[in-house]
Amino acid sequence: METDRTRPGQEYAHHRTRKPRRLRATLLALTAAGGLLLTACGAGGGNDSNTSNATDRTGFPAPAPAVTSGGDDGSEQDGEQTGTPDDKIAPPPDYLSTFALDVDTASYGYARRALAEGRRPDPSTIRPEEFVNSFRQDYDRPDGNGFTVTVDGAHTDQSDWSLIRVGLATRPQSRLRSTGGTPIADSATERPPAALTFVIDVSGSMSETGRLDLAKKSLGEMTDRLHDDDSVALVTFSDEAETVLPMTRLGGHRGQVHDAVDELETQSATNLGAGVETGYATATEGLRKGATNRVVLISDGLANTGDTNADSILDRVAHERRAHGITLFGVGVGSDYGDALMEKLADKGDGHTAYVANDADAHKVFVDQLPQNIDLTARDAKAQVAFDPETVAQFRLIGYEDRKVADDDFRNDKVDGGEIGPGHTVTALYAVRTRPGADGHLATASVRWLDPNTRAPHEESGQLETDALHDSLNSAPATFQVTAVAAYFADTLRSTELPGNPGLGELASRAHTLAKETEDKDVRQLAEAIDEARRAD
Repeated sequence: METDRTRPGQEYAHHRTRKPRRLRATLLALTAAGGLLLTACGAGGGNDSNTSNATDRTGFPAPAPAVTSGGDDGSEQDGEQTGTPDDKIAPPPDYLSTFALDVDTASYGYARRALAEGRRPDPSTIRPEEFVNSFRQDYDRPDGNGFTVTVDGAHTDQSDWSLIRVGLATRPQSRLRSTGGTPIADSATERPPAALTFVIDVSGSMSETGRLDLAKKSLGEMTDRLHDDDSVALVTFSDEAETVLPMTRLGGHRGQVHDAVDELETQSATNLGAGVETGYATATEGLRKGATNRVVLISDGLANTGDTNADSILDRVAHERRAHGITLFGVGVGSDYGDALMEKLADKGDGHTAYVANDADAHKVFVDQLPQNIDLTARDAKAQVAFDPETVAQFRLIGYEDRKVADDDFRNDKVDGGEIGPGHTVTALYAVRTRPGADGHLATASVRWLDPNTRAPHEESGQLETDALHDSLNSAPATFQVTAVAAYFADTLRSTELPGNPGLGELASRAHTLAKETEDKDVRQLAEAIDEARRAD
């Protein structure tokens, strides 16, 4: 059972008594008997060769003891469980946190768009992990496929509370070099060819500036950046869906793709379900063995006719998704944006989402990040963090509410995880209350993934000790500080009161200082968004 189940508006648990000695003994016994993950190996280079002495029958380090929270009343916990008033011993709490990896950034992009227009975004659209994952990190990278695991942390201004960051990184994305004016991938990091089916919303709502016009410009620029051996198909939808360009190799046919993009015009209603279904049918018809097959949905997500339910839309294309491994990448546009539908489609479609509000965003998504959205280095990737009950009294995962996985399913490879590409980093931030005088091991973070070709499972781990915590957030590395500011900013926008949140005024000051220090335009935009949130109060 998950320890971190807090939702917006819920308070942290309060503790009335000290933990009885018998409970402490129980915890020690459980940890000694099954807590291998709490003493697992440190971060490695993306393979599963670094294991400790005790392993489970798969050959991987065993997870921390999967103790249950007791009772069947459906109650949820957030940290230490204590003795009851009548001195009965409560069951030991769950010190595990398990979730599917996620690299979505749409929530942050849409929030910035709303704030720039002078309005506060709806709290229901705020997903803190998407704020955090919108910024570059400097984690070590593996040499090959797989992940490195970085775990660090810093004390906050609130007594006994720290922020702990779990950082996962894949190998660098393919580098581009130019030959005869045509960008091609560096042979040292050559990716497989791509077969991309673009499903483009041409409904009436897409006529607003910054929607279809931005999509057409982005697709044109992207077409020039793809490789000759890549293929592109175009599907449009309004009240009905139509394949306007079947799967077409780009070598010698870029002009044909440009012409098809230039001819896109808005029409009437939004039958998003028909668009997705036709898109997958077109992708299946043009399926290329040995290539990375993707459906890229570009829409404002404002479905108003036909099927508007993400589950039933994807149920109709379930065979294509599972049999052929076709994943869905959603690109959101527009000031009025159907965030919930687009996010659910991407999650259920084994993909992720981004949001573009302007030319700079579009260039970043379609050009700079394109290799990440094409190639795969890991399928069904999940993370599990085991906190040490001897040093940790309480913890909370910040965000990832929609990506929770049962602790027992960490090694169940039939349970869906996240699909991750080259160059991606995934960051998870925890608010952790340590026990007074805590000294020693704090947490071990593990990631498990399947090889995208062979589906062989792999794992990697990293750990954190109390003496490795930075004395304060201000003494932590700049990337850690940016992560903290982004998380606290999201927390403020959805009013969930994370420990140590200094408020918008201090967050704005820190963000501007970090923008100058890092000379990072993304951090400067974060500072500007916080300023806009202060003005919108």
